[in-house]
Amino acid sequence: MNGAAWLGWALAAIAIALGYARFGWQGAVLGITIVVFWLLLQFSRAMRVMRIAGQSPVGQVDNAVMLNARLKPGLRLIDILKLTRSLGERVAMDEGADTEQWRWADSGGAQLIVTFRRGRCVAHEVRR
Repeated sequence: MNGAAWLGWALAAIAIALGYARFGWQGAVLGITIVVFWLLLQFSRAMRVMRIAGQSPVGQVDNAVMLNARLKPGLRLIDILKLTRSLGERVAMDEGADTEQWRWADSGGAQLIVTFRRGRCVAHEVRR
């Protein structure tokens, strides 16, 4: 688990503990309800992005060069799927490698190759 995940779960535990300390079991239930609601919001967001991306042709974008200009290292895969509105094509990678590459292409022949490590963009390039 990365640092952000630990922080999120720690905040969830603190919300439940504070709710219990302040209001007893009703506060703990309120804290659990808030945590579950937040998780449902995140799940709903991911499903909406996947539904939109799933309706487009795989690996196709309108303009790979313009998309490349909008990318920056550190973006999550879900954020890139929102930008592309399409699922990418996986580029063949070595087994056991901790990085993976995905490709999107436009009708002009330009290809955008994005490299991910642990679900975050570490590099991107346009090939013509």
